Amino acid sequence: MIKEFKEFISRGNVMDMAVGVVVGGAFTAIVTSIVEGLITPLVGLVISAFGVENVGKLEFTFNGVDFKYGMVISGIIAFFITAFVVFMLVKGVNKVQSSAIKQEEEVAAEEPAAPTQEELLTEIRDLLSKK
Repeated sequence: MIKEFKEFISRGNVMDMAVGVVVGGAFTAIVTSIVEGLITPLVGLVISAFGVENVGKLEFTFNGVDFKYGMVISGIIAFFITAFVVFMLVKGVNKVQSSAIKQEEEVAAEEPAAPTQEELLTEIRDLLSKK
């Protein structure tokens, strides 16, 4: 069982997954700081213009039970803000990657095409026949 566990851990995809989890945690910290530090205060300013100080505190009582619908609205707003920030970050990363790929393709296109195997063999034959 220990041997199987070592094999499982040493597989490449397990290590890739571990790196993905660590990078994902760091990425979560970035997104959270952007959302909480920049975007949520802006949304708060917009919402306060409508006379609502804190959406999360909106509630109503029915038969002695408090329904905190403001928490649901706040959660939905936070979800969409977070999703939008992630979308913009991914879009930016994809743009950088695509421009890097484009540059690599341009460099590859500028390089002369390598001779084919047949051309190399013909050249070798010709050199050998001259000697």
